[in-house]
Amino acid sequence: MAQPHPQRWLVLFGVWVIYAAFGLIATSLAPLVERIELDLDIGHTAMGSIMGAWQLVFIAAAIPCGFLLDRLGMRWALLLGALSIAASAWGRSIADDYLGMLLAMMIFGIGGPIISAGAPKVIANWFEGSSRGLAMGIYVTGPSLGGICSLSLTHPYFLPLFNDQWRPLFMLWAAVAVAAGIVWWLLASLPSIREQTDRIHDEAPLPHRRVIASLLAEPAVRVILYMSIGVFMISHGLNNWLPHLLASYNMSHELAGYWATIPTIVGIVAALTIPRLATPKRRFLILSGLCSALLLATCALQFENRTILFAGLMLQGTARATIMTVLVLTLVELPGVGDRYAGTAAGLFFAAAEFGGMLGPLAIGILYEFTGGFTAALAISTSITVGLLFGARRLSAMARQVN
Repeated sequence: MAQPHPQRWLVLFGVWVIYAAFGLIATSLAPLVERIELDLDIGHTAMGSIMGAWQLVFIAAAIPCGFLLDRLGMRWALLLGALSIAASAWGRSIADDYLGMLLAMMIFGIGGPIISAGAPKVIANWFEGSSRGLAMGIYVTGPSLGGICSLSLTHPYFLPLFNDQWRPLFMLWAAVAVAAGIVWWLLASLPSIREQTDRIHDEAPLPHRRVIASLLAEPAVRVILYMSIGVFMISHGLNNWLPHLLASYNMSHELAGYWATIPTIVGIVAALTIPRLATPKRRFLILSGLCSALLLATCALQFENRTILFAGLMLQGTARATIMTVLVLTLVELPGVGDRYAGTAAGLFFAAAEFGGMLGPLAIGILYEFTGGFTAALAISTSITVGLLFGARRLSAMARQVN
């Protein structure tokens, strides 16, 4: 677009609302684990398989959903994604046994990648330059705020509202997701916005396999996919085990819970400031700095000293919230990707990333079981960040060759 579209911020708001609903429903099971286990008469192992079910489906569905996004268009695909996560929440509300809850969670793994891949595609189509980085930083605050809402408000506010019954709460979250989808669809259907969106998708698409093959043939795409695995291994691993890690340093569980929110709070601020600075001229310098921050964070988390721990959590939050955004921004701006196939490329990205997202918590749990502590897991996390630094340098060298 020669001139910035005057209604692009409305488009961004529609994406943000859907992504916030995504974060809300993705974390909504965690505060209710004990109640659901009791009502469904299942144990921790069964609940663990339920909590991980959507990620398995996500990995398998990410690439097809990204391709669907490129074929169907942003307006209808994101609405479908919102309705899918709403169906997942509604399915949880009516589940009366293990299988029912498992299937409800798996449905989330179908809608999730449509939203995850669709958001960067929308941003790539509607924003340029530093405003593109700012827009990406804004939309990634959506799932963070949705998650904070679910985790912090479920017990003190929402459960009392429904007489301590968890099923009506999932019905409420389903209604929120439907409302988010309607808000998006109405905004995307405004005449000037709809015209621009439809124009983007007038081109005849290449066959699915040719698109995937052409993307994977790009060396920079492969480097970004490898980095996404490492980033999510560390991010998801620390996210899941951080309260337990902090509690092992003689913190009460309540205090450890409060400290575990520090990276999320810092990450929201970082997401609103750093990505907008990641213009092509300084993008890889910023990416290297973020990888360095993550490296220092994994080192700092090995110390019981509260000051060092606090600094490590601050660094972790800064890096965790922004590395992914900068990598996606780099991906959708590669010459071999372009706006047209940003959805498929983002699908590839999140398929690889969620593979790391599954390995991270699993690897930390196994290492903790064998060693009785987190030292080995944190050491491996540090070595992964060294690999991320080499990946950032490789991307920088490729960019210099192109220019």
